[in-house]
Amino acid sequence: MRRREFITLLGGAAAAWPFAARAQQATMPVIGFLSGALPGPYAPFAAAYHRGLKETGYVEGVNTAVEYRWAEGEVDRLPALAAELVRRQVAVIAATGGVSQTETATRDVAAAASAIGLQVDVVEASESREIEAAFRTLVRNRADALVVGPDPFFASRRLQLATLATRHAIPAVYNIREYAEAGGLMSYGTSQTETYRQVGIYTGKILKGAKPADLPVVQSSKFELVINLPTARALGVEVPPTLLARADEVIE
Repeated sequence: MRRREFITLLGGAAAAWPFAARAQQATMPVIGFLSGALPGPYAPFAAAYHRGLKETGYVEGVNTAVEYRWAEGEVDRLPALAAELVRRQVAVIAATGGVSQTETATRDVAAAASAIGLQVDVVEASESREIEAAFRTLVRNRADALVVGPDPFFASRRLQLATLATRHAIPAVYNIREYAEAGGLMSYGTSQTETYRQVGIYTGKILKGAKPADLPVVQSSKFELVINLPTARALGVEVPPTLLARADEVIE
């Protein structure tokens, strides 16, 4: 199983686009929804996907059906799950939430930390109990701050991560707003729900006959800064007024 990484900062202060595959069309087209995450925590993103699909005229159970395959954090299962959908002869496979960008984020954070004289430590986790062990390591190493890498597994465990960070008084920053909504200190990154909505739109366009190779690549241009003030107070962190003013949302 592939390991996931936390990125921690010592002494001071990070969605993969899916692919689509065409297959034999049925009277009511069947969509294959493939994800490396867990269905429960990813329900808001699946809902955003369906909103995008609806914008192109497709509604599950009305004029299309959806076959779901969830790897539940075990990314090594994805090839087999994809093969199941191919055998099912679905019309489109929307592959979402299966690619970790933590390695890239780790390199970027390490480079930025080195430039300002900070030490970076990396701890890994690939299941819930390892997350708890990772926080014990952070406490033992007296980490001053935590950056959680962008990974579908971590996103599906966002409540656990936010709770443990507050319990151990470790200020943490995350890549999507859903962490801050779950009690995390702050998040900065692109909108995950908007990404899933765009995937739904692309799926609908392909069902209508568009060729995947002809569809433009859409790159996120808006980044959201979300700050959770109750968590900041619980951690004893004073957020500068200038930062609060620049935030896209402040959770009171």
